[in-house]
Amino acid sequence: MSNPLFNQFPPQNNINQIIKEAQNFKNQFKGNPQQEVQRLLNEGIMSQNDFNRLMPIAQQIAAMMPKR
Repeated sequence: MSNPLFNQFPPQNNINQIIKEAQNFKNQFKGNPQQEVQRLLNEGIMSQNDFNRLMPIAQQIAAMMPKR
């Protein structure tokens, strides 16, 4: 039987993959991130609820990324 605590968290290699993908996105992104988020909100592509739910996750991922 697996440990339920470990089932709450992704394996370490998944976390590393998430960080790697976030770094790739950051390196390839062109433009102003704040303006892009505002555009997504204004055009209804992303709701305010989506933004409120995703912002803390994005901040956690950003905190794990190596600083340049």
